Amino acid sequence: MSSTPNKALVILTCMDARVRPEVFLGLELGDAHVIRNAGGRASDDAIRSIIISAQLLGTRECRVIHHTDCGMATFTNEDLRSTLETETGASATAIDFLPFSDMEASTRDDAHTIRANPFLPPDFEVTAWVYDVHTGRLERLGDD
Repeated sequence: MSSTPNKALVILTCMDARVRPEVFLGLELGDAHVIRNAGGRASDDAIRSIIISAQLLGTRECRVIHHTDCGMATFTNEDLRSTLETETGASATAIDFLPFSDMEASTRDDAHTIRANPFLPPDFEVTAWVYDVHTGRLERLGDD
């Protein structure tokens, strides 16, 4: 089996155990690269993986999939940094945990960040999606 995905697809989504893109997209083993992190955010490391997926392994589409009821909308950087400093005695001021208050806006922002990356091919398609963890509904967001 090749490391090149069968569907030329890479998915950026949240690490939440309720989010199973292989299931709700009907994917089989080998169909897509799936990159997961807290919130499904377009962090530097996620973008690094997307660039490798596109440039070395032939993907031509990225779906950014955030979800309802995400824990990343329940705190701010300042709150978590303060908690960590209190609990550990170490400063976390250098870490952006990438929380958000507007899930649809963060999904669009992450798709835009990926789309704007100069290291991705010009024909690389990036779309924004929201998965509802309660209904199983997947909705594509507009590109605005």
